[in-house]
Amino acid sequence: MTNVAKTDSRSRPPADQVSIRTSAYDKVSGLLISALLLLGTIVFLMFIVWLSSRLVFSQKSVPVKLVENVAGRGDHAAGFERDLEAPGMEEMPELAEPQIETSLAAVTEAVSTVAASQDVFDNPNTMTSRGEGGLGDSRPPGPLGEGDNIIPRWERWEVRWTATSLDSYSRQLDYFEVELAAIGGSQAIDYALHLSKARPDRRSGPPDKEKRLYMTWRRGTLEAFDKTLLARAGIATEGRLILQFIPEKTEDQLARLEMQNGKGRNVKEFLKTVFGVQPTRDGFEFVVLDQRFRPAPP
Repeated sequence: MTNVAKTDSRSRPPADQVSIRTSAYDKVSGLLISALLLLGTIVFLMFIVWLSSRLVFSQKSVPVKLVENVAGRGDHAAGFERDLEAPGMEEMPELAEPQIETSLAAVTEAVSTVAASQDVFDNPNTMTSRGEGGLGDSRPPGPLGEGDNIIPRWERWEVRWTATSLDSYSRQLDYFEVELAAIGGSQAIDYALHLSKARPDRRSGPPDKEKRLYMTWRRGTLEAFDKTLLARAGIATEGRLILQFIPEKTEDQLARLEMQNGKGRNVKEFLKTVFGVQPTRDGFEFVVLDQRFRPAPP
């Protein structure tokens, strides 16, 4: 039996004559892919534009502390004029080494003064209420200094707390870190803090170490709340002065709010600023209820 190999009778073109043609399917699929890439690029760019409008980049500002150069007499006695200090030797060198004639005159003057002073002691009508004869210091209370013509904060500020219950009132004080205190009757100041607690914390401190701004009651019914909170802390209030001590950061907050509401006025023009308290989503905030001004001093 003989095996006969079958051959393809169809003719094939030579290898060098074979050509690759793009079919209609390839054209359509390429067009779709290009359209998808273009559409994706456009959507991505639109997303970047939308995202840039939503994100706000801002530099965090550093709080500025407003410092007022207020005149004060320090520990000088109150009065209606300013005592002048005697000149020192460095200002008048001729007084450093007195001559013989000057020394003799000084001795004579001293003897005459002593003799005259005996007559003064014998006269009961020479008593004076001016201490040692000085005129005192006409500057207002406060740290020693000349300062500017500014009404101090403790004279022009007023805070009006708004509360209908002791719990709401104590939460306001705690939010602004205000401490209640009673002064008088002892050598120390008695403080009450963390006033929202059933029994507020208590501490004592020397008066000369206290440098914070404090406020006292002039009118209103919330003074009874202060006494109740102090009593809860075990602090007696009978016959004592009730004070509210304002922390430095809260004082700075009030100063900035006062300046913003003043709309660019000089601090020398501020006459009276009345603050109020209103609730917010996170707690409480101060608002300016009333603000009065005076003509700017020269």
